[in-house]
Amino acid sequence: MPQTDQNPQGPQAPRNPQPTGVRLVVLDMAGTTVADGGLVELAFETAAGELGVEPGSADHAEKLAYVRATMGESKISVFRHLFGDESRAQRANAAFEKAYGDLVDGGRIAEVPGARAAIERLRADGRTVVLTTGFARITQDAILGALGWRDLVPLTLCPADAGGRGRPYPDMVLEAFLRTGAADDVRQVAVVGDTSYDVLSGLRAGAGLVAGVRTGAHGDAEFRAAGATHVLNSVAALPGLLTEVR
Repeated sequence: MPQTDQNPQGPQAPRNPQPTGVRLVVLDMAGTTVADGGLVELAFETAAGELGVEPGSADHAEKLAYVRATMGESKISVFRHLFGDESRAQRANAAFEKAYGDLVDGGRIAEVPGARAAIERLRADGRTVVLTTGFARITQDAILGALGWRDLVPLTLCPADAGGRGRPYPDMVLEAFLRTGAADDVRQVAVVGDTSYDVLSGLRAGAGLVAGVRTGAHGDAEFRAAGATHVLNSVAALPGLLTEVR
């Protein structure tokens, strides 16, 4: 008796196929693609003064140490930890953002060497690139404008664009995944940043490649402890790495 096809719609694709290649690249800004020369600490000095923290005091030193340790985290989250109630945190954050923006407008930032060329190569290779930051939108836009990067990538995100939670939460990475539709699977996403918080956000989002770069706040020990899959000298090496792991 002849066999009949039990699946009239044809053979089905295997369940949970492994994704091929990185299609979406989520890049941090300050310390990763943007060199700001320590402007975060300078802007913090202004914010601390606004809240009455005396320069040179033990309180000032303790708060500055926390700022350094949490580079990459959403700035409003940092100030909530440092100053307690929401009103004081918002005052500090507003002072910080204004001070940082003034420094940016004063020409105190530049691209990390090779960053723009790396982004352009990634896009030429058919990958979608999204830039993310822990700063507020007004500061992010000031940085993009100062560098002439407003049209460099199709999407830029700050914590407010992802429901208000910045790193180390996965929200901005997942927002990039959802908004762009560039990847079919979170494992086709690469996340790159200069802090352990970038690494944690990438891992929590399920990204297939999560790399730390040595051009910013943290180094190899922090990246490895956080679980980075790769550590690069700078973002300039990323296009070559993605070609190798395609």
